[in-house]
Amino acid sequence: MRALTLVIKLVLFLLLLAFAIKNSEVVGVHYLMGLEWRAPLSLVLLLAFALGVLLGLLGASRQILNNRRELIRLRKAKRLSKP
Repeated sequence: MRALTLVIKLVLFLLLLAFAIKNSEVVGVHYLMGLEWRAPLSLVLLLAFALGVLLGLLGASRQILNNRRELIRLRKAKRLSKP
């Protein structure tokens, strides 16, 4: 099982490496007031993906914390109701 996991990770790494190599052209990201950031396309895509993940986790954090609090409350109630 460990060997299969290692092979899958290696294949995924090689696919992502090939993607980064094929998309190494420099692109410009334009901001307000004429500001511009120039970076390889693969880096821009990686940063956009990471920012999306962070914003998604931030948006879901309240629900995650509420679920965690409720789980703790239910575990305490179950423990107290045991004879």
